[in-house]
This record gives sequence, C-alpha cells and structure tokens, in this order.
Amino acid sequence: MNIVEKAKAYAIEKHKAVNQKYDQYDYDFHLNMVFEAAQKFIHSVEASEQENVLAACWVHDIIEDARETYNDVKKATNQTIAELAYALTNEKGRTRAERANDKYYKGIRETKHASFIKFCDRIANVTHSKNNGSSMFQKYREENEGFVSKIFVPGCEEVSAHLNKLWED
Repeated sequence: MNIVEKAKAYAIEKHKAVNQKYDQYDYDFHLNMVFEAAQKFIHSVEASEQENVLAACWVHDIIEDARETYNDVKKATNQTIAELAYALTNEKGRTRAERANDKYYKGIRETKHASFIKFCDRIANVTHSKNNGSSMFQKYREENEGFVSKIFVPGCEEVSAHLNKLWED
C-alpha cells in the first residue's frame, strides 16, 4: 500500500470512528473532493513531493475533526504529512474568525504546500455549497478576497485562479 492509499484508509477510518459527516454524506465524500481538486493541479507541485501532498489531502482535517494528534498522524503516515495536517488544523476558538485567525493563516503560508491543499479544500467546499444551494456559498464568497490574500504563496497561481473562477455564473 503506498502512502496515499495508507493515508486514505487512515482518514476514512478515523473520521468514521467519530461519525464525522459532510452534510448528509460520510466525511470521505469531502476528503475525496479535496483529493480530486489536488489531482487536477498536482503538476504545480514538485514531482518528488506530489505523493505526500496527495496523501495530506486525505488527512488535512484529521487533527481538527477526528481526535487525532500530530504524533498519531506522523506514526500513521510520515513527518511531512503530519506537518501539513498540523498546519491545516484550525486554532481553538468560539467563532469562525477566532478559529481561522492570523496565526492559523501564517502557519499555512509557512508550511510548504499547505496553501495548495487549503486552496483545494476551499475549492471542494465552494463547489459543494454552490451545487447544493447552501448558505455557505455566500459566506465563502464574502470571505474569498481575504482568504486568498491570507494563504496565497508563489506556486498557487493556477489553483487560486480556479477558486476565483468558481464565483462566475
């Protein structure tokens, strides 16, 4: 089993164990959407790092949502993937703004490829909310300019342009 398959199985198991859902779907529905978005743009990631990035798409929410720790993720995958999952974990907070604060965004920008995965995560969320008429679509639209400016790093031009195109129609 390669690292992507291992991360996928681990993420699905741990999210199911806590009954994490994505609307009416099992959580792997969302994780697969993130993975698919990443596959579309993975050519912008160095070939030697693509497998770890794709694996990290599966575990990007595991610390935040499935009661796993950095060390759990590291043991199940590797240090690079654990670093990405850690960087993509929201801060503690009572509100959306408190959880996604400046420290959180700084950690994403400073962890190589975390911005790429976060863009893929947002593409999945925006696409899903748009397709399902969710009120979150408007929330994501309102946040978009600030969100992009807070996580953008060189190398994310194509994936961020794709996110911005989702507001058209």
